[in-house]
Amino acid sequence: MFENREEAGRQLAAKLQQYRNHPGGLVLALPRGGVAVGYPLSVELNFPLDVFITRKIGSPGNPEYAVGAISETGNIYLNPDAVAACRLSYPDIEDLVQVQRAEIHRRQRLYRLARRAHVLKDRLIILVDDGIATGATFFASVEAIRQEAPRFLVAATPVGPIETIEKARTLVDELVVLSTPDPFWSIGGHYVDFTQVTDEEVLNYLYLAEMSRQATERRASART
Repeated sequence: MFENREEAGRQLAAKLQQYRNHPGGLVLALPRGGVAVGYPLSVELNFPLDVFITRKIGSPGNPEYAVGAISETGNIYLNPDAVAACRLSYPDIEDLVQVQRAEIHRRQRLYRLARRAHVLKDRLIILVDDGIATGATFFASVEAIRQEAPRFLVAATPVGPIETIEKARTLVDELVVLSTPDPFWSIGGHYVDFTQVTDEEVLNYLYLAEMSRQATERRASART
């Protein structure tokens, strides 16, 4: 069990030290919870930290039950079994997608503060979240990131069910996971503190990661 998301991120960073200071490295965190995990990864590996905004498409009667997900680049992943189980028509799905598009646009404006997203082409990308359950947001994110042609795509997550993790492993160049409990009940059940991360905390993590990068660069310049 992890004390909190930051502690989980430090454990992941320890597993990824071979990438420390890689010149093309970038941590992409799925907000909001993934940003709290991604922050210590960014600091420990000396990588920039950015968000990759992907939203779960929840079923109308149970928003926590993912029928799919949509990424900020427009990539949509649908779980056909979940869509069939919920008896969703195309118009139903489009309505659900529009709601999440609006939230993605809100988060883009808030988190990036008019900054452009990082270019992903030919870079080493570490995609991080605070856990994988059904995998909907993860699968949508991977598909979208792959379309941007990164050189190498690593996925890092503290916890997930064995079945989802094994599927995820086939979609990335490397997957680092700390725990695959069986049976798996929920992501939050593997944290002592799984308090919801706020927008303000996301902005603070992004700011602190940038300050850490600048401080590292100043120290490197002082030594030369």
